[in-house]
Amino acid sequence: MSDRLIRAICRNAEIKFTAVCTTETVERARQIHKTLPLATAALGRTLSAASMMGRELKDKNGSVTIQIKGNGPLGAITAIGDCDGCVRGYLQNPAAELPLLPNGHLDVGSGVGRGYLMVIKDIGVGEPFTGTTALHNGEIAEDITKYFAESEQVPSAVALGVLVDIDQHVKQAGGYIVQLMPGATDEDITRLENNIAKAGAMTAMLESGMSLEDIAHAVLDGFEVEFLEEAPVTYRCGCNHAKVTRALISLGKDELTRLRDEEEGIEVTCQFCDKVYKMTRDDIAVMLEAATAKEENNGPGR
Repeated sequence: MSDRLIRAICRNAEIKFTAVCTTETVERARQIHKTLPLATAALGRTLSAASMMGRELKDKNGSVTIQIKGNGPLGAITAIGDCDGCVRGYLQNPAAELPLLPNGHLDVGSGVGRGYLMVIKDIGVGEPFTGTTALHNGEIAEDITKYFAESEQVPSAVALGVLVDIDQHVKQAGGYIVQLMPGATDEDITRLENNIAKAGAMTAMLESGMSLEDIAHAVLDGFEVEFLEEAPVTYRCGCNHAKVTRALISLGKDELTRLRDEEEGIEVTCQFCDKVYKMTRDDIAVMLEAATAKEENNGPGR
């Protein structure tokens, strides 16, 4: 199954549903960051969530950033999803390892540890919305469920999963978010809870050959499902030479002067895609001129 995202609603209930398959996307992230299985699972779950949450945005320049900062060996995790559902991300310690749980699953909860989850929604205009919640258990899906309840006041069920093969490649990855809108009845909630329990894990459904539409019908069994859209999903980084140059100019005149005088050149590596940008001493001199002009224009009385 190629990576893609679907969105649906229930005609006879106040429920909306989003699901995504991110197997190729998470595998690409694994290759870029050289993650071991524990980190692959944690980053992959976060990327899947960012994809679904980003697709909810209306503005083409909008984005959703998920930051997870726990005290576990994985360190901080960051994932950004855009309005197309495409994502990029990284984590602090891609080589973190822990013993498997008794059931043979990766111990993502202990890998993340205790801390907080922050969601930054930039809709393209005005100040971004920021919501922060304490981590529930570090398993990421439950943490994002808690975020929706506490920061957005939307009752939700979130399922996220990454199945890593014995050779460390990503075998399956994806997730779904189902949310109750105002007007949902107790009967609807009970039916939905029973469906989710019966459906099982996201990766198990993908591994069995179920399509995203099949998964939607399983989770929303007994409801009238209307599919709204589908879209391709990929790992996409927006870095380029111009953005890196602007970032270096923002270091200011003093730091750029030091770099020009002390270094033959510098290399800047993108955290998201690992691309390396090489800047010569002449490049630094040009950036220094720009930074100097910027500081003069923003000086006293301006």
